[in-house]
Amino acid sequence: MKVRSKTSSAMTASRVVLTPIGRLTLVASEDGLQEVIFGAKKLVKNLKVSVVAKKNLDLAEKQLQEYFVGKRKKFNLKLDISGTKFQESAWFSLNKIPYGETISYAEQAKLVRRPRAFRAVGSANGKNPVAIVLPCHRVVASDGTLGGYGGGLVIKRKLLALEKSF
Repeated sequence: MKVRSKTSSAMTASRVVLTPIGRLTLVASEDGLQEVIFGAKKLVKNLKVSVVAKKNLDLAEKQLQEYFVGKRKKFNLKLDISGTKFQESAWFSLNKIPYGETISYAEQAKLVRRPRAFRAVGSANGKNPVAIVLPCHRVVASDGTLGGYGGGLVIKRKLLALEKSF
């Protein structure tokens, strides 16, 4: 992942892409990918879309399509996301989880050096604006149950099965 911007540019581009888990709406700015939204969302369309925002969107779509066919295990995208210091720490710790594997919320809390903050990392993961790219689907409860997922447990199960199949 490339460094993200704290101040997002106003020019954004968005599109709906078809994937094996259903439609995803991607939103990108000139600074990088801003959102991966489960489902087709109608967003306010900019009359002028910057070439750079469109290129960021194209790259995100390409890498997601590669992921869904097992050709990509890590994303290499610029991100334009921001949250609290803790949220960002939790989000970027997700990149440490190997493809096809899972860790518990407690283990993720240890990754962010807050071993008792397992509920807080779960909450941060629930606010992850670029799910799949920052793989919060790889975090499960300590007892092995799935826990929660912004896209729903059916999609979380599908993503985990997809990664296991490759």
